[in-house]
Amino acid sequence: MTATDPAQQLWWLTARASGVVALVLVTVSVGLGLAMAGRVARRPGWPRVMLAIHEQAAVAGLVAIAVHGLSLLGDRWLHPGVSGIMVPFALGYRRAFTGLGVIAAYLAVLLGLTFYARARIGPRRWRAAHRLTVLVYALGVVHALGAGTDAGALWLRAFLVVTGLPIVTLFARRVVARRRIPRAVASAS
Repeated sequence: MTATDPAQQLWWLTARASGVVALVLVTVSVGLGLAMAGRVARRPGWPRVMLAIHEQAAVAGLVAIAVHGLSLLGDRWLHPGVSGIMVPFALGYRRAFTGLGVIAAYLAVLLGLTFYARARIGPRRWRAAHRLTVLVYALGVVHALGAGTDAGALWLRAFLVVTGLPIVTLFARRVVARRRIPRAVASAS
């Protein structure tokens, strides 16, 4: 048995690592965003700290997503080409899952940039758009499980369960709370 030269797999290793880092950062950003929206942190000063971490994780997540896609261009086995990383469902490798990953990347960029356009688009539109960030997380998880080479690894599955349960719980609380508000307003009238 001969050892594989890591230099020959540098692009794949970079893509794999940056994909995992992107998933972790998106998870942190979405989790903190949902926690802030649900007003989970009640200690003085915590909301400001959470907001700073949320924003930094989101920006770093966008960088990791870009590194993930760009490093795939050098992968000798995959050979995705520019269209494979830019056009949803164009890559032949696990087409549905890679396509969802491309869509998640575009959605992450679009929603991430809305923060900088918040004053221009208004807070109501910004909040409405920003609610879709949970979709970036969900698509990222589906992409990782369907196309990721670590999908069967216990550590990845454990990470997804440990972080996914709070995110799903916070999201469900948010959806239920939003549905109660119109009823409360209607019954008060």
